[in-house]
Amino acid sequence: MNDSRKRHEALLYHAKPKPGKIAVVPTKKYATQHDLALAYSPGVAEPCLEIARDRNNVYKYTAKGNLVAVITNGTAVLGLGNIGPEASKPVMEGKGLLFKIFADIDVFDIEIDATDIELFIQTVKAIAPTFGGINLEDIKAPEAFEIERRLKEELDIPVMHDDQHGTAIISAAALKNAIDITEKDIRKVKIVVNGAGAAAISCTRLYLKLGVQRENVVMCDSKGVIRKDRGDLTSQKEEFATDRDLQTLEEAMHDADIFIGLSKGNIVTPAMLLSMAKDPIVFAMANPVPEIEYDIAVATRKDIIMATGRSDHPNQVNNVLGFPFIFRGALDVRATKINEEMKMAAVHALANLAKKSVPEQVNIVYDEVSLTYGREYIIPKPFDPRLIYEIPPAIAKAAMESGVALEPITDWEKYKEELMERSGSGSKEVRLLHNRAKSNPKRVVFAEADHLDVLKAAQRVHEEKLGTVILLGRKDVILELKEEIGFTDNVTIIDPKTDEEKERRNRFAEAYWKNRQRKGRTFSEAKKLMRERNYFAAMMVNEGEADALITGYSRPYPTVVKPMLELIEKDKDVSKIAACNLMLTKQGPLFLADTTINENPTAKELAKIAQMTGKFVNMFGMTPNIAMLSYSNFGSSNSETSKKIREAVAYTHRHFPNTVIDGEIQADFALNPEMLAKEFPFSKLNGKKVNVLIFPNLESANITYKLLKQVEGAESIGPVILGFNKPVHILQLGASVDEMVNMAALAVVDAQQKEKRNKK
Repeated sequence: MNDSRKRHEALLYHAKPKPGKIAVVPTKKYATQHDLALAYSPGVAEPCLEIARDRNNVYKYTAKGNLVAVITNGTAVLGLGNIGPEASKPVMEGKGLLFKIFADIDVFDIEIDATDIELFIQTVKAIAPTFGGINLEDIKAPEAFEIERRLKEELDIPVMHDDQHGTAIISAAALKNAIDITEKDIRKVKIVVNGAGAAAISCTRLYLKLGVQRENVVMCDSKGVIRKDRGDLTSQKEEFATDRDLQTLEEAMHDADIFIGLSKGNIVTPAMLLSMAKDPIVFAMANPVPEIEYDIAVATRKDIIMATGRSDHPNQVNNVLGFPFIFRGALDVRATKINEEMKMAAVHALANLAKKSVPEQVNIVYDEVSLTYGREYIIPKPFDPRLIYEIPPAIAKAAMESGVALEPITDWEKYKEELMERSGSGSKEVRLLHNRAKSNPKRVVFAEADHLDVLKAAQRVHEEKLGTVILLGRKDVILELKEEIGFTDNVTIIDPKTDEEKERRNRFAEAYWKNRQRKGRTFSEAKKLMRERNYFAAMMVNEGEADALITGYSRPYPTVVKPMLELIEKDKDVSKIAACNLMLTKQGPLFLADTTINENPTAKELAKIAQMTGKFVNMFGMTPNIAMLSYSNFGSSNSETSKKIREAVAYTHRHFPNTVIDGEIQADFALNPEMLAKEFPFSKLNGKKVNVLIFPNLESANITYKLLKQVEGAESIGPVILGFNKPVHILQLGASVDEMVNMAALAVVDAQQKEKRNKK
């Protein structure tokens, strides 16, 4: 992506459709005058009086217990420096977004116009009653140390400066495992720390608590080795000053076991790496460019354990592994502090999690056969779903054991279930889908690339490295639109109607005709059809000149499906294709079928649709729990539709006994576990979270998914064609750019799966 395009897209993302990234959302009913009278006057007086009687009731009657303040004065924002409180707000909102999506913690971002330490501290203290915890962010050193120290001493809620402790906790966990793998003695390892800011100081302090010896640490800043005879040292730098006869980073690296980089890119050379001890541990954490590039480092030393802050290499040291879950555990026991015991609990919990068997969902997301504890997996992946229920309990226990928890947890299994419920909604599935596509991009042909929105989607796919795009359509229009949107990168453009594509058209036509000559097609008709983009694009996939196909933006669904049915073979044992929409709801992902293909499927066809949908769910590393929907429950009606559903369920139970499926059942019972357990305790869905809904006919499925999308704001991926043996996916007419990008990512993952299957 060129710089002007990046700038435009970043600004547009923050400005539209509504400025900013976070909002306040009501959690109570407010539709009637009665509701409003309870929410405000006169009803609100009652909780006010209860809190006045006992201040602790504020946690019972308000949002304080799940509310964190992300606070800054804008003096050290990312790599941008002292840009002020207003300019720091997008970063603070972003931090709030991460708190919410990873740990379901609500956030108010607070930007304070105060560089004076005392004024800043007094301001934070004055607003602290609003919050259950305070995350300090992007405050420059050395002021950050004093601000955090004072606030931790003077407030009775958890306070943490994430710039200091986040990286420290995550890197300490990674370091613990790296030392374990290399079988080094932590009390003897020699460490070089390059960088002496808040993060570097905090990291090094935590490493000492882990067992590293102070005399084995050499710290460098921009002037070289921090020596005791230097006269320009802050008290924090004096802590790690050495009297060894070293002047430069290059000298310090000689025979070192560990390099910790929290400085700037490309300052470590291959020669420096070669001078290190056997099995060097190198954490090059400068972002976005590490102190030495990953590829260079691993090519230089085969025995290296390498970590960076980047997601495109193994062993990513990412603060998102820490702060959401640390605050989650602290809030859940009403901790008065985040102390050293809690930070070390996070270190050990993260380190131990990396040693456990990795869920298949994580392997699927990262396109690994099996992630296993070792040199390229020393720290959990950011998308590991276990983080939400592994890390907070460790923090909560440490808070309880160290005496700072005001509301101890007694039922740990119940707490774990509550945490799993918090992991909730759909954007996580989109992130996982995109991450998996990036792991092994495939060639995606966009059959309508001469439409502006389709081209925008293709540009996103290209720039986010989700796939290799092939643009199909009128070349002159595509080139003009590319220039208009700043899509300057060279990508393949094909215009099926031009003379330069004549040879390929003829070749495709012959292949098509051989397949259809006994089904009423002539060779001349075949050649004519190959000038049409959907026939041409489908043949590209059939003939191995593209891996996946996206189309349907500009034409009615039935007209786009027709050439696909003619050209694309079905999977083995599939008699009819179907379509599924993945709906990303507040309650988690829901898979709805059949949403676009079969108008009134038979009982057997419904059973087959359920099986195909179940396999699609498996693709996400999830277990399908299938409800066959109706307007009746378990025989309460003898209508033809109800009987059809019952027959479909019975057929599935006979032929696919391991499938978790039941019906006929009404949608509210399927999605409400308490109602289901109370009224129908015999159902096979009891104790399961239903994530697949199979509808009796196309009408009901299509109406439902579009209602969810428009009324509930549920994000949709689909309709996804099930049953083709090639990755061919058809959009709904007028799909949004985001929907097309998500479908393209899904098409890439589908192509990855089919490639693996064909290799078996």
